[in-house]
Amino acid sequence: MSSDLQQIRIGLTDSHQCSYLTDRQERVAVALDPSMHCGSSYEVLLANGFRRSGDTIYKPHCDNCSACHALRVSVPDFQMSKSQKRLLNKAKSFEWTLKESMDEDWFELYARYIEARHQAGSMYPPRKNEFSSFSACAWLNTQYLHVYDDGKLIAVAVTDILSNSASAFYTFFDPDYDLSLGTLGVLFQLQYCQQQGKQWLYLGYQIDECPAMNYKVRFQRHQRLVNQRWQG
Repeated sequence: MSSDLQQIRIGLTDSHQCSYLTDRQERVAVALDPSMHCGSSYEVLLANGFRRSGDTIYKPHCDNCSACHALRVSVPDFQMSKSQKRLLNKAKSFEWTLKESMDEDWFELYARYIEARHQAGSMYPPRKNEFSSFSACAWLNTQYLHVYDDGKLIAVAVTDILSNSASAFYTFFDPDYDLSLGTLGVLFQLQYCQQQGKQWLYLGYQIDECPAMNYKVRFQRHQRLVNQRWQG
């Protein structure tokens, strides 16, 4: 951890079943200092492997597992793969824009996504208030990247905007599309970061044993935080 974070107070949760690797137990360290609840401090915490849920800043702190690695993409060095180029070409008629709030019909899209993709997850059944408290943050500039196909809302990528970086917080999309809308959301977030001159796009935690996360490592060049050192 960076020297300027050595003195922050950390609280540990009790261990409970891991949401991603069901044969393991997880616990998290929570940043307790109110002074950390601002964009500049959170950007430093992101660089040290923390994330947020609502207003809570946390980091995996499991007793017998170190499978979670924070992952970020170097925006100036990003190079699209052939499959990512093909995906963008197929979606060339789509439009994306960032908004300060979600469109009125966002919950219908979110509910369809959860029903189709995450019935076994903690977000099921879909609840509007629960998602709002999970995604919103009182002390961050959180924007909502909307993706449209011929005027129809097909994806929303919740994005935290910081001084030198952005953080991909959560994405939901139309589950009936054949295209990889989750990957497309990250590509559009990278386009935004390139336009704004950002250095990093943080993609959350990578767990190699969790197939649903493997799309993240396809964004090159990326780095992952291993033993508190960024590698890659």
